[in-house]
Amino acid sequence: MNLNHHLLDHRTLHLNHHGPSADPRIHCDYQQLIRLQQRAGQCSLLPHRNSGSVLSGRHQSRFRGRGLNFEELRHYQQGDDIRTLDWKVTLRTGRPHVRSYSEEKDRHVILCVDQRSSMFFSSVEVMKSVVAAEAAALLGWQVLKESDRVGLAIMHCNGVAWLRGQRSRTHWLANLRQLCAANHALSVTSRDSDATGLAPLLAMLGRLKLKNATLIVLSDWAGVTEAELTRLGYLQQHNDVLALHIADPLESTLSTAATSPWVVGDGQYQLHIAPHQLSLLDQGLAHQQQLKKDQLLRLMALKGLPLITLDTSGHHLAHLTTALGGHRR
Repeated sequence: MNLNHHLLDHRTLHLNHHGPSADPRIHCDYQQLIRLQQRAGQCSLLPHRNSGSVLSGRHQSRFRGRGLNFEELRHYQQGDDIRTLDWKVTLRTGRPHVRSYSEEKDRHVILCVDQRSSMFFSSVEVMKSVVAAEAAALLGWQVLKESDRVGLAIMHCNGVAWLRGQRSRTHWLANLRQLCAANHALSVTSRDSDATGLAPLLAMLGRLKLKNATLIVLSDWAGVTEAELTRLGYLQQHNDVLALHIADPLESTLSTAATSPWVVGDGQYQLHIAPHQLSLLDQGLAHQQQLKKDQLLRLMALKGLPLITLDTSGHHLAHLTTALGGHRR
């Protein structure tokens, strides 16, 4: 029984329907994803960050940003920066040589967005699936504003959809439609197939043979295994991998909200939990969440990056903007 699936009480969004809702807390609104373009520029994925960012200080960004491509090795000329001297070639030939570089035109940023059944959950204000979709939309607009390519990988209930990265507003609008469609396909009856999840996503990313890309994974990381995190670590060696953890407070503790029995369902089975049993469940949930957090923290530590957590309170965009060096609105 997956306690993260559909856990309903009097404060939870009630989902008795089987199709997409007009409530933007339950299913994302395409027009809202477009309007998030207006918030681009409040934060940045480039290396230079504001002092208030969680990516500054001891978590100083290790993102490569736009790098430099080696262009040529040539003789030193008056006015050349001596820091570009190639000392090995200079000593070998007896004449000073410098290495010249050209700036890369853009970065390749891939947003990996979880829209599986475990994301169709909230006990506060907004579904985790909506949090992930809106955060991804804002990040995509920010990437385009910085003149970089943005690609999209969607983990949905039936597999993984890959939309190739481009530096085009029209292309990103089409991608947002695909993301919105995956979000609207979620309902209380949604169940995941074996073709979805982190393992198929990693297999797809492996086939792309990525190098110097920025991968941003927005997920609740439900069911993640140590082996999958190890494979993400391999990708981290040649790319920048940033984990965004989408979490709901009820996934860590139940007893503070317990005044009557709970009914837990996964779309097929139901489990009745008495109030006196909730303290034991709290211990298990807290341990599970901390274990997941520790695993993600170790992954982020490979590049000195932080673990960014977004909750379902409805303030996820402000929290994301602040985490990336911007200011709340």
